Amino acid sequence: MQQTHGICAPAFSLDAGISIDAILRRPPLSPLEARILLSHALQLSRVQLITQSERTLDSGEASKVASLFQRRIDGEPIAYIIGEREFFGLMLHTTPDVLIPRPETELLVELALDRLPDNGRVLDMGTGSGAIAIAIAHARPDARVTALDVSEAALAVATRNAARHGVDVTFLRSDWYASLANEQFDMIVANPPYIVAADPHLSQGDLRFEPVSALTDHADGLSALRTITEGASGHLAQDGWLLMEHGYDQSVAVRDLLVRQGFRQAQSWTDLAGIERITGAVR
Repeated sequence: MQQTHGICAPAFSLDAGISIDAILRRPPLSPLEARILLSHALQLSRVQLITQSERTLDSGEASKVASLFQRRIDGEPIAYIIGEREFFGLMLHTTPDVLIPRPETELLVELALDRLPDNGRVLDMGTGSGAIAIAIAHARPDARVTALDVSEAALAVATRNAARHGVDVTFLRSDWYASLANEQFDMIVANPPYIVAADPHLSQGDLRFEPVSALTDHADGLSALRTITEGASGHLAQDGWLLMEHGYDQSVAVRDLLVRQGFRQAQSWTDLAGIERITGAVR
């Protein structure tokens, strides 16, 4: 049961015999979310939802659609409900073990592809779903891509995504650089936890359902970025790029971290919202 201003509201339900058109005319969600969930539940394309709009649902279908709608009404992210999300033109499996890939992170991939030398060696740190590593490997089959994460569950999702798209990525369980020995790379990319501990956003919206250790460093928001920057010189080839995603207000601090470690050409790039989202520099 849902709790609304102290009143116990009934769970959302649908009766057998209701048509697709009737659901879409008065959905409990946004029309876009309703179409996505209907398409997933009924295994119909968006075009088929239109051409079969008068189709009625049997009791099993109505119950399944109502269950998915209820999960979304309760706030669960669409990506976890349907189990996938598009990133850089690729559909990726998503589970609560990994962060949901976000459009702003595509900027990190674009910057990496622009700076990656032929047959370049790339390290993706804290790979999660594998989104960044897989997008780079898919766009640049010549690249040798290694991706690491401390979470076995996340690596299982990433491995499945790499197989889904037929790309060659070496996955490694590692707490940052710990398992890399003396391996060298031409580029290091990372989208690490950067939300400050106790930030109220962690208890709001989609973030409530995502793995907390992939969102926050449980500290000042810079500790993972600091670890990556300080350890990069031992694994980054001369003239290699280090590129990192960070929070909306962290670009100055991250540039300072890079400069203090002797990097050059430290700079930041803005996402589509005009926020400095990626910062990088050259060793």
